[in-house]
Amino acid sequence: MNDTRRAVLEALADGPVSGPELADALDVSRAAVWKHIEALREADFEIESGPNGYDLGEIEAYNAPAVEFGLEAPFSVEYHDSVGSTNDRARELAGEGATDVVVLADEQTGGRGRLEREWTAPPGGVWLSVVTRPDIAAAQAPLYTLAISVATARAAREAGVDARIKWPNDVVVPVGDDGDYRKLSGILTEMEGETDRVEWVIVGPGINANIDADALPEGATSIREEAGDVDRRRFVQRLLESFDDHRNDLERVVPAWRELALTLGQRVRVDRPAGEIVGEAVDVTESGALVVETDDGRVTVSAGDCEHLRPV
Repeated sequence: MNDTRRAVLEALADGPVSGPELADALDVSRAAVWKHIEALREADFEIESGPNGYDLGEIEAYNAPAVEFGLEAPFSVEYHDSVGSTNDRARELAGEGATDVVVLADEQTGGRGRLEREWTAPPGGVWLSVVTRPDIAAAQAPLYTLAISVATARAAREAGVDARIKWPNDVVVPVGDDGDYRKLSGILTEMEGETDRVEWVIVGPGINANIDADALPEGATSIREEAGDVDRRRFVQRLLESFDDHRNDLERVVPAWRELALTLGQRVRVDRPAGEIVGEAVDVTESGALVVETDDGRVTVSAGDCEHLRPV
């Protein structure tokens, strides 16, 4: 967002302010103030003109300027009403050298998940991808998936949803006490780099937010279905702020993930190229791998599709 427009919003957030007062405070002309006010109105900010000056109403917009305003994390936002895939656009930006950019969309027409599975992404959801350039080794990159999982689950819990995490990259809502769940969010992580360094990491959570049940695939749920509609602007802000906190303190990520994990303690089947593993999920390692207690001993699984099984 333009720095002057951000300053205008910050001034208006404290109450009505006259044009001359804004011009003096920002050291610009009254005509420039009016142009910035009009630009903010065009960005869907509700700004009324009254006897005491300009007054900022409730922020209901869902776009780049609205998400950036009040965001306490160092991300810029690129918003699309509709896009094929936020991750695909994020890859383009990463290739251009971008960092700390969030690609946000109201709708995805070509969303995808792990193993190139299609992901339903209708209007009303929260579909975003974050471009980062962390100074980490490739072995630590999975921690970014865990970090965005924690951030997504915590934002959903603040919205009133009993969100938990299913290994490796789903945020779910438990159903009963046997490990069953409904899927709230999937996460797609992509990376480019070498063994000793990472060029970029993209984490792309897709959250079923204000979406009706009949628009969701079987086995899925939404924030609307679980707790009612959420303010998507504030939801995205809280998610990004939490993710920023955790990426800057990676030692906190695994303990935070364990606290929210639904998979730990469950009997699971993990499908992997080397064959399936069946047993009890007992822990996650410091690099994000799942530890499964099988009849033949403990096995550590770094990647695979995990299915919760009913207790024997």
